[in-house]
Amino acid sequence: MPELRVGDRQWSVAAGGNLLDALNQNGVAVPYSCRAGSCHACLVQCVQGLPADNRPDALSAEQRQQGWRLACQCQVIEDLQVHTFDPIEDGRPAIVEALDWLSDSVLRLRLSVQRPLRYSAGQHLVLWINHIARPYSLASLPQEDRFLEFHLDCRQPGDFCDAARRLQIGDPIRLGELRGGALHYDPDWHTRPLWLMAAGTGLGPLFGVLREALRQDHQGAIRVIHLAHGASEHYLAKPLVALAAQRENLTIDLWTAAESAAALAQLRLVSRQTLALVCGSTASVDAFAKRLYLAGLPRNQLLADVFLSRG
Repeated sequence: MPELRVGDRQWSVAAGGNLLDALNQNGVAVPYSCRAGSCHACLVQCVQGLPADNRPDALSAEQRQQGWRLACQCQVIEDLQVHTFDPIEDGRPAIVEALDWLSDSVLRLRLSVQRPLRYSAGQHLVLWINHIARPYSLASLPQEDRFLEFHLDCRQPGDFCDAARRLQIGDPIRLGELRGGALHYDPDWHTRPLWLMAAGTGLGPLFGVLREALRQDHQGAIRVIHLAHGASEHYLAKPLVALAAQRENLTIDLWTAAESAAALAQLRLVSRQTLALVCGSTASVDAFAKRLYLAGLPRNQLLADVFLSRG
């Protein structure tokens, strides 16, 4: 049986066993959200030996060369020594600058950092509160905001959201891995119709993408659709409406869950050149995507980012 070592601890594990399970079941707490290789919260560094990796494409070549792996996607096949991600040692420091409830369930978290973070609209960042980690999409825009902004859906209890509710201005937070998802703005889209379709806090990264498109003076029609549980959960309604009042090519649609089926059925493409960026829960993304395909949108013109439900 292979031997697994972390720091001064060493124990035997079943050959082919999942690395994340082997760590957590033996008292080495490694956080995770998805177990699908998407959230990157379970990042570990292989110091000696290598596991079998089901998702070699999930990390950059530089990260892999340094020994980093996603524990949830790895099997222990030989003696292995790993270094678990230490937010104090491996993370970047940040400070809570502001905390605001944008609705009854959406907490806006703004962080300041001493060293500027190079990022783009639509990217994700792993946040650490003590030893609780979760990936969140950035809602801020680097060219315009001096802070990092995140929109936390706190409708359901969860370790991270519970910890976030207790945060105070000035509290420290550590930043983990920054990575790009499907959502972004491409200057080559300048004249094409652009649909930004979000459910819940899936609006956060798309708000950043929208502002980037407007910053680059996007000339095509832009349509923003936000699906919320109820009217009170359209938490960015005022800034969106304000932007639309300034730009003739921008329209805003605010849907509730009760209206969504009828509203989706009425969706029609204005052009086969339309690009759709979709973000939210699995169910909402699937519903948006299905309707867009039925309306004739080519599959390669839809970019989707699915939010995880684990809090």
